[in-house]
Amino acid sequence: MKKVLFLCTANASRSQMAAGLVNHDFSGRVQALSAGTNPKGISTLAVQVLLEIGIDIRAETSKHMRQYENERFDYAITLCDQANEQCPVFFGGVQRLHMGFPDTPHTSVANEENLQIYREIRDLIRGRMTEFFNRELAI
Repeated sequence: MKKVLFLCTANASRSQMAAGLVNHDFSGRVQALSAGTNPKGISTLAVQVLLEIGIDIRAETSKHMRQYENERFDYAITLCDQANEQCPVFFGGVQRLHMGFPDTPHTSVANEENLQIYREIRDLIRGRMTEFFNRELAI
């Protein structure tokens, strides 16, 4: 089983959604965890848009990347530019990759505009992770 750590600044939305999606879509083949360079708490909107597609991340919490510094990962993937700059080169094991995604709104207001942005980012992440892990796991 491959092990991946998704990193973002706040570990609130993009990294949380990526871990939830990968754990769901590649269950038994990939174990995904998430952390941040400056964790702020999980986004209620990220939770909501994953629940819409049957993925429950309500039990997740924001974690600092130092929590995982002694663990070995097959991939450490940064999802925002700031995390990419702050993530140490040695961190994460075999492959360190950057897959940037647009930021989500920093709000808990669940209006249609904010939810639509979260859904778009969720779907972008899912598409890119599906493509990446299908290719990586075929090797």
